[in-house]
Amino acid sequence: MPPFGTVGINACSCLNCPVSGVGLALCKRLLEEDDELHVCLACRNVSKAEAVSADLLASHPAAEVSIVQVDVSNLQSVIRASSELKQRFQRLDYVYLNAGIMPNPQLNIKALFCGLFSRKVIHMFSTAEGLLTQEDKVTADGLQEVFETNVFGHFILIQELEPLLCHRDSPSQLIWTSSRNARKSNFHLEDIQHSRGQEPYSSSKYAVDLLSVALNRNFNPRGLYSSVVCPGTMVTNMTYGILPPLVWTLLLPIIWLLRFFANAFTLTPYNGTEALVWLFHQKPESLNPLTKYLSATTGFGSNYVATQKMDLDEDTAEKFYQNLLELEKRVRVTIQKT
Repeated sequence: MPPFGTVGINACSCLNCPVSGVGLALCKRLLEEDDELHVCLACRNVSKAEAVSADLLASHPAAEVSIVQVDVSNLQSVIRASSELKQRFQRLDYVYLNAGIMPNPQLNIKALFCGLFSRKVIHMFSTAEGLLTQEDKVTADGLQEVFETNVFGHFILIQELEPLLCHRDSPSQLIWTSSRNARKSNFHLEDIQHSRGQEPYSSSKYAVDLLSVALNRNFNPRGLYSSVVCPGTMVTNMTYGILPPLVWTLLLPIIWLLRFFANAFTLTPYNGTEALVWLFHQKPESLNPLTKYLSATTGFGSNYVATQKMDLDEDTAEKFYQNLLELEKRVRVTIQKT
């Protein structure tokens, strides 16, 4: 999931869910930037988080690393974790919201091989457009699992932590992990949970883009800023599970070659965190709320940050935000009864 942070005189703290992948790489890179940082690991698996904490402290003994258990697909867990964080911290400086799932991805083999021999091959691998469908399910909270995990759980977390995030004297930053797979065509205001579609991951990431824009519109005057990042195409545990090992063996040489023609193929979690670390150093007031910040890697392996205007409008973002507030009211009534 994300980073949080309290501010000391010369230190700040971050909250992140980092037992593997981008989250782990982000923690390591942030501590390389500032080894006196206080990093709070927000994870489902406490034992794995403890092992990561020990490893981080071994490399950066001046840092402070704490852990909070949270499952963003369970709203009661989110509320409990938020209460614990409010007891520990007076403020949070950076919240990296990168928890996400893509359950049971199904590859469209026909689309893959047609794309391999078309002019859209680079775009296909960069965005996975048309390649993947997912089988979603309903959670114990009565919500679609991908929507709750990738969007709504984080939204409730932000709502709960508002007292720690809104300070006019020194701004706090929300940094969302979105995707190049965030497609406007897969999102519909009348079905924000994507219960009637087959690409809930793409829909949820477009929803993240909308939410970030709406949060800036509603919270910038109170000192809270939101940005959206895409880590690029990486080979992680999640992506390895999409294809059989033999297919990955055949595809990787092609992907390495494509890096010379497109900047999206970051390939490793370390490279994928480039934009997330870059935002750590920026003044949030100077950032464009309609811009997505992309981790990019050249064919020779050099990392840099690219930008992309998000394909959305602010009115739709505000309508989506109001829909989330209405859903929050209904869900909280249910939670209070249990």
